[in-house]
Amino acid sequence: MNTVRKINGVTQSHVYATIDRLIDNLVNIKDESGKFLLRLEDGRVIDTKGWNDWEWTHGVGLYGIFKYWELTGNSSALEIACNWFRNRLAAGTPTKNVNTVAPFLTGAYLVEVADMRTLLPYLDVWAEWIMRDMPRTIENGLQHIVFNSVNPQQMWDDTLMMSVLPLAKIGLLLNRPAYVEEAKRQFMLHIKYLADRETGLWFHGWTFEGRHHFAQARWARGNSWVTIAIPEFIELLDLQPGDGLREFLVETLKAQVEALTKYQREDGLWCTLIDDPSSYGEASATAGFAFGILKAVRKGYLGASFSEAGLKAIKGVLDNIGEDGELHNVSFGTPVFDTLQGYKDVALTSMPYGQAMAILALCEFSTLFI
Repeated sequence: MNTVRKINGVTQSHVYATIDRLIDNLVNIKDESGKFLLRLEDGRVIDTKGWNDWEWTHGVGLYGIFKYWELTGNSSALEIACNWFRNRLAAGTPTKNVNTVAPFLTGAYLVEVADMRTLLPYLDVWAEWIMRDMPRTIENGLQHIVFNSVNPQQMWDDTLMMSVLPLAKIGLLLNRPAYVEEAKRQFMLHIKYLADRETGLWFHGWTFEGRHHFAQARWARGNSWVTIAIPEFIELLDLQPGDGLREFLVETLKAQVEALTKYQREDGLWCTLIDDPSSYGEASATAGFAFGILKAVRKGYLGASFSEAGLKAIKGVLDNIGEDGELHNVSFGTPVFDTLQGYKDVALTSMPYGQAMAILALCEFSTLFI
C-alpha cells in the first residue's frame, strides 16, 4: 500500500494548494482604508498594496507567480503575469526608479516563454536608463531613487533584487554583455558597503553623505533580498565553481546564513531587526530566507547542514498563512530609518511581495518532493 509522502509534516499537494491560495489572495488584495496608498506631491497616487498598479511590490509578486509556473507549468499563473503586463502597459508605464524596474525581471522571462514581444522595447529603454541615466553615487553605485525620494548618495540592499537582477536578465536576453558586467559590479559594490564585517549580516542602507549606515539596522527583509538574490544571480549567469565572482558571492552568502542561524526563533521566524529580539517576528523576510537557504543548499552553494534552518523557516511560513491565503505578519514597505525604533513601528499588513515571497519559499520547498 502506497503512503503519501510528507516532508516537514506536509504533502506536496498541500503545498501546491497553499500556493494557489496565496496567489488568489495576492491578486485580490485591496487597500480598503487608503492607509497604504503612496500619495506623491505631483498628485499621483500609487497603490502599493492592490494588484493593479506598478511598483516593486508588484515586481516581486510577478516573480513569485512566474516561479510557480516554472515549477509546475500552471497555465493560469502564467496568464496572470502576462495579463498584468498587458493591463499595465495599456495604462502607461510609471516614472523610472529603482523599484519600478522590478517587474521587468519577470517581463524578460515572459518574452522568452510566452512570446510577450511587446515588452522588448520597454526592456531596451529601461535597461539603457539604468546604464546611462539612473542617478549614481560616488563609485557609480546605483542610487536608491524611489517615487517619493531621490535618496542622494544612498545605496540600499533592496536594489540588488529590484534593479540589478533585472539588468542582468535583460542583458542576457538582449545579448548585451555590458549590462551583465555592470550587474556584477553592482553586486560587488553593494557587498563592499552594506555587508557587516562584524556579523556577516547586511545593513539596510549606506550613504556617502557622512559615510554611515544610518541606524545600523540589520533589517530582516533587506537581508532576505540578499539571500534571494545571490543564489538567483549565480544561477542566472551560470557562474561555475572556481569563477572568482561565484566564490566571492558564495562566501558572502555563507557568512550571512551562518549569522542568520544564530538568530532564528523557535517558531522559525526572524525578527524584523534580526539581532533585536524585542522587535516583532516578520514572515516575509522569513520566507525570503527559506527560499534562499534551501535553494543555495540544493545548488551546492551551501552545505546540507543549513537545510535545518530553511525547513524550520518553511514551517514558520506555513504557520502564518491563513485559510484565506494571506501571509500574516508582513511589514509594510520600509524606508531606511535613522533610528532602530522606526523599523519596530512599521505596520503589519498583507502585501503582494509577502504573498510572493511565501510562494517562492514553498516552490523551493516543493523541489524536495521531486
